[in-house]
Amino acid sequence: MAKVGIVTDNSSGFTIDEVQRLGIQMTYIPFIIDGEEYSEDKNLTHELFYEKLNSSARVNTSQPNQETVKHFWNKMLKEYDEIVYIPLSSGLSSSCQTAEFLSLEYNGKVQVVNNKRVSVTLKLAVLEAIELAKQGKSALEIKQNLENSSLNSSIYIMVPTLKFLKKGGRITAAAAAIGSLLSIKPVLQIQGDKLDAYAKVLTIKQAKSKMINAIKKDIETRFNDIKSNQKLVLSLAHTSTTMDDINEFEKEVKNEFANYPILFKDPLPLAIACHIGTGALAITATVVDKNCI
Repeated sequence: MAKVGIVTDNSSGFTIDEVQRLGIQMTYIPFIIDGEEYSEDKNLTHELFYEKLNSSARVNTSQPNQETVKHFWNKMLKEYDEIVYIPLSSGLSSSCQTAEFLSLEYNGKVQVVNNKRVSVTLKLAVLEAIELAKQGKSALEIKQNLENSSLNSSIYIMVPTLKFLKKGGRITAAAAAIGSLLSIKPVLQIQGDKLDAYAKVLTIKQAKSKMINAIKKDIETRFNDIKSNQKLVLSLAHTSTTMDDINEFEKEVKNEFANYPILFKDPLPLAIACHIGTGALAITATVVDKNCI
């Protein structure tokens, strides 16, 4: 039986302690801040990131260096027979396609998973990969399993300001000006590859209600045929939001979804935060194998 190593990137939101406890590996998406490169594993804390983001600094993500990625894989293959690499969704970053191209040099020993996930939903995919590896599945079998279940997840995100969507070029300056004047708060969604608009509301209360109702609809439609070995779990995520706001939202979600556990309550990864800014709240629903949680 091949020894399979599991790798993800920091868009999954795993902490260093979690990585060490689970026995997985993690690569890091670089950030370019005012022309200087930063990385979470070297010189970028969450505090510094948000300080820069809330200033006039230009904050963007970048692709990991190709030679760095190959060096990382080569080092892992000294310990493992095969590698499963589960990066940020290909719809949110081109690093997934780059990794797929690089993996062609490895004759099947490196399997790159286009899992179409990010944050807590990507974290769940990694946990499932760990369980499949324990069951003796090959890297290719794990890749196929994760890609077959890639759409079994929904994310809805409330963004309190249009400032950062404008800053990142995702909406025009004119649209941002009009939206800010009207105090519009967009609700975004990730279902599959893209970060898309879902709804526009005027208050945070309306935004939370819109997200909760969206999850209810998904449970009744997209997730209405759960197999006996599966369960549906919810998770919450946020960007630099006060714990009081997060805990309040958690209570509201528990009141509406008493039959479904809230598995995680995590900060959104910085790769997403740089596009939506501070104060965002997110809720996710994911169908998972019961053995992986």
